[in-house]
Amino acid sequence: MSDLTPEQQVLKDAYVKARGYWRPWTEGLLRLDPAFLDAYGKYAGYAAEKGPLSPRMRELIYVALDGSATHLFRSGLALHLRLALQEGASAREIIDVFRLATVQGLDGCNLGIGILAEELASAGLQVDHPELTHEQTALRDAYVAQFGDWPDFCEQWLRSDPGYFAVLLDLLAGGQTGDGLDQCSQCLISLALNACFTALNPHGLRVQIRRALRLGIGQREILQVLQMTAHLAVHACAIGVPVLMEALDERSSKAGAGEESRGPGEGGGRK
Repeated sequence: MSDLTPEQQVLKDAYVKARGYWRPWTEGLLRLDPAFLDAYGKYAGYAAEKGPLSPRMRELIYVALDGSATHLFRSGLALHLRLALQEGASAREIIDVFRLATVQGLDGCNLGIGILAEELASAGLQVDHPELTHEQTALRDAYVAQFGDWPDFCEQWLRSDPGYFAVLLDLLAGGQTGDGLDQCSQCLISLALNACFTALNPHGLRVQIRRALRLGIGQREILQVLQMTAHLAVHACAIGVPVLMEALDERSSKAGAGEESRGPGEGGGRK
C-alpha cells in the first residue's frame, strides 16, 4: 500500500531492516497496532543484530522450526527457505534440515522407553541385562564414535531391541558426511528443535547443549538459538491478523451495503 504516513513508513523500513521481510500480517499490525509491531521488530531483531550466527545459519534454523511436524507453518517455511537459499544455503543442506526435523519424531520413543524402564522396575518386573553381544557392542561403539556421548535412551534401546537401535543409528548418522551441514550446524539445528516451545524436550535439549559445548560452540551462539525459538509464537499474529483484517473489511462492506440500501430520508431522521 502507498498510503502510509511518514511515521508508518519509518516503522516499516526499520522492521524490514531488522527482520528481512514484510508480510500481510505485518502490514495489518502496522495499521492496527504499530506500537506492538515496533516492539516485536526490536525483540525479534535483537538476536540477529547481537548474535554471532550467520544469516545463513539463522535462516536454516527458521526452516527447521517452521518445517517441524510440531509446527508445520508453510508460509513461514517458504519464506525462510527462500531467504536461506539467498544467503548461500544449498539444497543438500536444506534436506539435512528436514532430516533433522524428521529425527525429532524419536523424542517420544526416547522418553517413553525410559518411563517404561522405570515402571517395569516399580512393578517388580526387572528385566535381565546380560552382557552385550559383539553386535551390540559394535553398535554402541559406532554411536559413541559418531556423537561422542551415550545417552540413557541409547542403552535402553540397544538392550531392549538391538535391531531397532541399528536402524535408529542409521537414521541419526545420515548426513554426517558429504556436502551437507557440518556437525556444528546440525547440533545447533537439533538444539533449536528440542528447545522450541512447540515440542519442548528438556532431556534432548540437555543432550544437544552438552554436544554443542563439546564441539566448541560458544555460549553466545547457544543463547542466540534459544532466543530465536521463541519467535515462533508470533505466528498467532501471522495467521490471526490477516483473518482479522478480512473480518473488518467484511464488516465495513456490509455496513456500506446497508447504508446504500436505505434511500434518502429512510431511518435515522428525527421525527
